[in-house]
Amino acid sequence: MSEDPFTAKYLAGQVLLVDKPLEWTSFDVVKKIRGTLRIKKIGHAGTLDPLATGLLILCTGKMTKQIETYQGQEKEYTGTLVLGKTTPSLDLETEFDSGVSTDHLTPTDVETVRERFIGAQQQIPPHYSAIRVDGKRAYKDAHKGKTVKMEPRLVDITELEFTRIEIPEVDFRVVCSKGTYIRALARDIGEAVGVGAHLSALRRTRIGDQKIEDALPLADWVTQLKEEHANTRG
Repeated sequence: MSEDPFTAKYLAGQVLLVDKPLEWTSFDVVKKIRGTLRIKKIGHAGTLDPLATGLLILCTGKMTKQIETYQGQEKEYTGTLVLGKTTPSLDLETEFDSGVSTDHLTPTDVETVRERFIGAQQQIPPHYSAIRVDGKRAYKDAHKGKTVKMEPRLVDITELEFTRIEIPEVDFRVVCSKGTYIRALARDIGEAVGVGAHLSALRRTRIGDQKIEDALPLADWVTQLKEEHANTRG
């Protein structure tokens, strides 16, 4: 029995640009679309943390061969970091573990450190990450309160712009290489101005030439795919 045109289309390979909703894991999105398409061969091209939103590229069928290509392309993000408060996860996934006054800081103090984060640099990844340390995912030990030694990794930040500085909040836009952790960047900016920081919001706006403006919210994709399937069945 031959496949219906809908299934055949997505097995042949399609690229879906999804605007990932807040609090969904990247795998949650894949699972939802996989269930809607009713095909197994589907994957995403670059994880977004649950507390991040924005562009998630999904590849189906034969287009899954392109996942590695997308993963290697530069990424653009916008976000907000908050100075003076830190968390173990470097974002709002965990509770605050320290806080200091930011009353002495000026926007100029913050802007002054920006350029030191542009270019190739060694970055220490967050303890709360999927990087394997001694064969285990780092976040598993971090969740247990164990100390995890993370080795620095070479990353490249080609653009970093502070679009709003209203201390303690700093809005930013960043263009960076594969493997760059924006939570770690927020941490490092906070340390550079002497008060620490955490990431309070993050949105991925571009991967290579693919832009968030061309993406659909997950709920819209589900509706559209169900309608498309129904129409191909007559």
